[in-house]
Amino acid sequence: MSLGETVVSKFPEPFRSIALKHRELVKFALVGGTCFVIDTVLFFGIKIVILPNNPVTAKIIATLVATIVSYILNREWSFRTRGGRERHHEALLFFLVNGIGIVLNSAPLYIARYVFHLQEPHVSRLTEEISDFLSAQIIGTLIAMAFRWYGYKKWVFPEENGRKKRSIEDEKELGHS
Repeated sequence: MSLGETVVSKFPEPFRSIALKHRELVKFALVGGTCFVIDTVLFFGIKIVILPNNPVTAKIIATLVATIVSYILNREWSFRTRGGRERHHEALLFFLVNGIGIVLNSAPLYIARYVFHLQEPHVSRLTEEISDFLSAQIIGTLIAMAFRWYGYKKWVFPEENGRKKRSIEDEKELGHS
């Protein structure tokens, strides 16, 4: 029994059945939660220490790092049975979907800062920090997450059991060579 199955077996019904039925979504959410923490820590660290005058750039850098972690975890865990594409094609599509995700994730912060002027001296430092957190880490993340979930299932990892099928095809090709 895997670690995930052990954890899910402790859930009370009907949550256990729902979690088992939607295991890809649960894994995607756990990877997303991990990457959210990475993104948040990096975003505020970079914004406060390195790029205090460039919060959107800090957000983009943090999201890029979290995206790399996300690719590894989603490919090897969340969607490990999905596939149907060669790895370089899959990676290209993953990073294309995430490039769009970065724009979607950064747009609310950009709008809050530069359209609504929710930054010093127009608002207090506390208001600026709350606005940055809500726009970049909550609103932007939710919008991008919904798009990524759709994009991963539709374009990046389109076939259920695609990796299993691909490895069988590879074995057949090697056997016939």
